Amino acid sequence: MRLDKFLKVSRIIKRRTVSKEISESSRVKVNGKMAKPSTKLKIGDIIEIEFGRSILVVQVKDLKDHVLKDDSTMLYEIIEEKRKEEVFID
Repeated sequence: MRLDKFLKVSRIIKRRTVSKEISESSRVKVNGKMAKPSTKLKIGDIIEIEFGRSILVVQVKDLKDHVLKDDSTMLYEIIEEKRKEEVFID
């Protein structure tokens, strides 16, 4: 499954166009490498997404083309949520 579709189906990002834009702007990594919206995902892949000042790290648990809203969190497991370190130069 494509990265942009997974982010939408799993409801990590609400709209596919937004997930595509985030991926194109180098804010998403899959298994430690910058990912494009068309990157093919496999079960077990680690996705790291930058949201403003925070970073969400999830592991792909399942790949389905369509799930109900209540079941969307079963597609991934949150590994880590962290704040981006801000660098201040004096």
